[in-house]
Amino acid sequence: MPLSDAPAIDPAQAATAGATTASPAGATASSHREVAVEVRGLVKRYDGRAVVDGLDLVARPGAVTAVLGPNGAGKTTTIECCEGLRSPDGGTVRVLGLDPVADARALRPRVGVMLQDGGLPTGVRALELLRHVAAMYAAPRPVDELAERLGLHGFARTTVRRLSGGQRQRVALAAAVVGRPDVVFLDEPSAGMDPQSRRAVWDLVRELRADGVAIVLTTHLMDEAADLADHVHIVDHGHLIASGSVRELTDGDAGPGTVRIEAAPGLDLTDLLTTLGPTPPQSPHPSGEGWVGTESEAGVYTVTGPVDAAALAAVTAWLADRGVLARSVTTGRRTLEDVFLDLTGRNLR
Repeated sequence: MPLSDAPAIDPAQAATAGATTASPAGATASSHREVAVEVRGLVKRYDGRAVVDGLDLVARPGAVTAVLGPNGAGKTTTIECCEGLRSPDGGTVRVLGLDPVADARALRPRVGVMLQDGGLPTGVRALELLRHVAAMYAAPRPVDELAERLGLHGFARTTVRRLSGGQRQRVALAAAVVGRPDVVFLDEPSAGMDPQSRRAVWDLVRELRADGVAIVLTTHLMDEAADLADHVHIVDHGHLIASGSVRELTDGDAGPGTVRIEAAPGLDLTDLLTTLGPTPPQSPHPSGEGWVGTESEAGVYTVTGPVDAAALAAVTAWLADRGVLARSVTTGRRTLEDVFLDLTGRNLR
């Protein structure tokens, strides 16, 4: 949690910080286990225009929930309402059964917030900042252990303003989780990081999930969402337009499969597409779209359509009949990025 959002607990209060975890009247322990963050019919307006308009989403304990959307889609405003940084104009937002605005004081010890490239005092040394934040909690994670996990010791005495973007992100993540929160909001957690740092961050996120923490992730990196998320919400124009696991979004009606062939250049793909025949009427991509084949570069071919075992056998048989020894034949399916672009468009915003 950034220092500006850290819980306002003085040393005398620190020992009793756990008392703020009591459930509100009418909320049961079982309901908290089932839903950590619940947004129903959320509306938020700026200058009379609804940037979030009737949006619903949930995040559960022990799961990573990714909230994705283009710039200006309303996802950041939605998350800020969950963090208590903005008040809704309509609908309800509950975090651990509490109102994030009205019950902010009770929620602070239980919620970690990581803001991308923001919220950290720039004149403080990295490890000094983490120790300061940890001191505000009754039972924080061991600071040195967390610093070791995220590689903070290498720049422990460097002020935040002199850190690289990726280093600053690691400090922000450490500050967000050092208090052992029940819910963590992560904004672009691996932005600007090298591959080693990125893997360390992902491993920590997985550990938090295994410990039962509810993690709400916003990111523009589709591979990060695909790798970490148990559930994905895609938001655009203030509305929830798709929701499900990564597999649910990329399988079935979401799109065709592909066969990628690396072989000699100049193969007649028209002949291959004729061999594959029309798309079956029962396919999610019926006849009319059919099979599509391209040679994207010399000797590299992509065939797109309703790929199944029979189709793959037909491709390899076609190659064998022509005496073509392919260097590789691989199959795939649409990625989360493909689904995201199909749903939200490919135009710049």
